[in-house]
Amino acid sequence: MLILAIDTALDACAVALHDVSTDSTLSAARKVMARGHAEALVPMVDGVMTAGGRRFSDIDAFAVTVGPGSFTGLRVGLSAARGFGLATGRPVIGISTLATLAAPVLAVDDEIPVAAAIDARHGNIYLQMIGPGSRVLVNARAMALKDAARAVAIGPVRLVGSGAALLAGAWPSGERPPLEVDAEATPDPVWAARLASVTDPAKAPPRPLYLREADAKPQTAARIARQ
Repeated sequence: MLILAIDTALDACAVALHDVSTDSTLSAARKVMARGHAEALVPMVDGVMTAGGRRFSDIDAFAVTVGPGSFTGLRVGLSAARGFGLATGRPVIGISTLATLAAPVLAVDDEIPVAAAIDARHGNIYLQMIGPGSRVLVNARAMALKDAARAVAIGPVRLVGSGAALLAGAWPSGERPPLEVDAEATPDPVWAARLASVTDPAKAPPRPLYLREADAKPQTAARIARQ
């Protein structure tokens, strides 16, 4: 089963062509960027397909991170994945950004819980905590930083994601500190492909996962009524 996975949710643009039947990555590319995903993504996909020696007709499914993340970045990846799916008639599977961050850490040791945290700005964190056996201990949600720290400081835990260092810095006094803090991690599209391979497409539509409203809102003061 060949999956093309895309991530533009955060501060990177990344693509992977992964054969899940052999768990081998045919080709992958990643570029760190806060902006410019729209211009970078399609050429990156083209390069990955060429390097992997495959055509779009060879792909069995597309995977895309759906958030939480940047409102603009998410739209870029989702639009591209939907377009590829429509053109090829293949399913498009939406994968949580938080789950994609947590997956490689859990793969190393699934006995110690992992809290995936993304900096949501303004003292807030997007958070999900997964424990042994992939049991969800804290559902994906937006939380105030201090509340998030209290929610996960319940024993040994590893932190991953752009909010990991913030979470560690807000750790409750007297509680056991995190065993691991990886604040550099961005979603790995290879892991998005692996998660997609065991996900029912009908239950994971490629729709953005927004855990809070956008910061930018249309102005309503002095609005002129439509005639």
